[in-house]
Amino acid sequence: MLIFEEGRCNMAAHKRGLHMITFLLLVIGGLDWLIIGLFDKDVVMLLGASLARIVYILVGLSAVYEVATHAGRCKDCKGDMNQM
Repeated sequence: MLIFEEGRCNMAAHKRGLHMITFLLLVIGGLDWLIIGLFDKDVVMLLGASLARIVYILVGLSAVYEVATHAGRCKDCKGDMNQM
């Protein structure tokens, strides 16, 4: 879904929305791994095997997206790269 502003597509808002979705999925995946590590319970698997597989694929794709786009958005990384 693209966000339109005055008849044209607002790509910045679209990218911000995509980033928020991928970030949320990474948090869900990370918390699931924390619960697996601490309590040996897979919360995502409670959704059922098929739905859990979809969630795991989306979490993985989110990680790939965040790795590929991170350096262009991260203020801390930009600062470190300029100091090198």
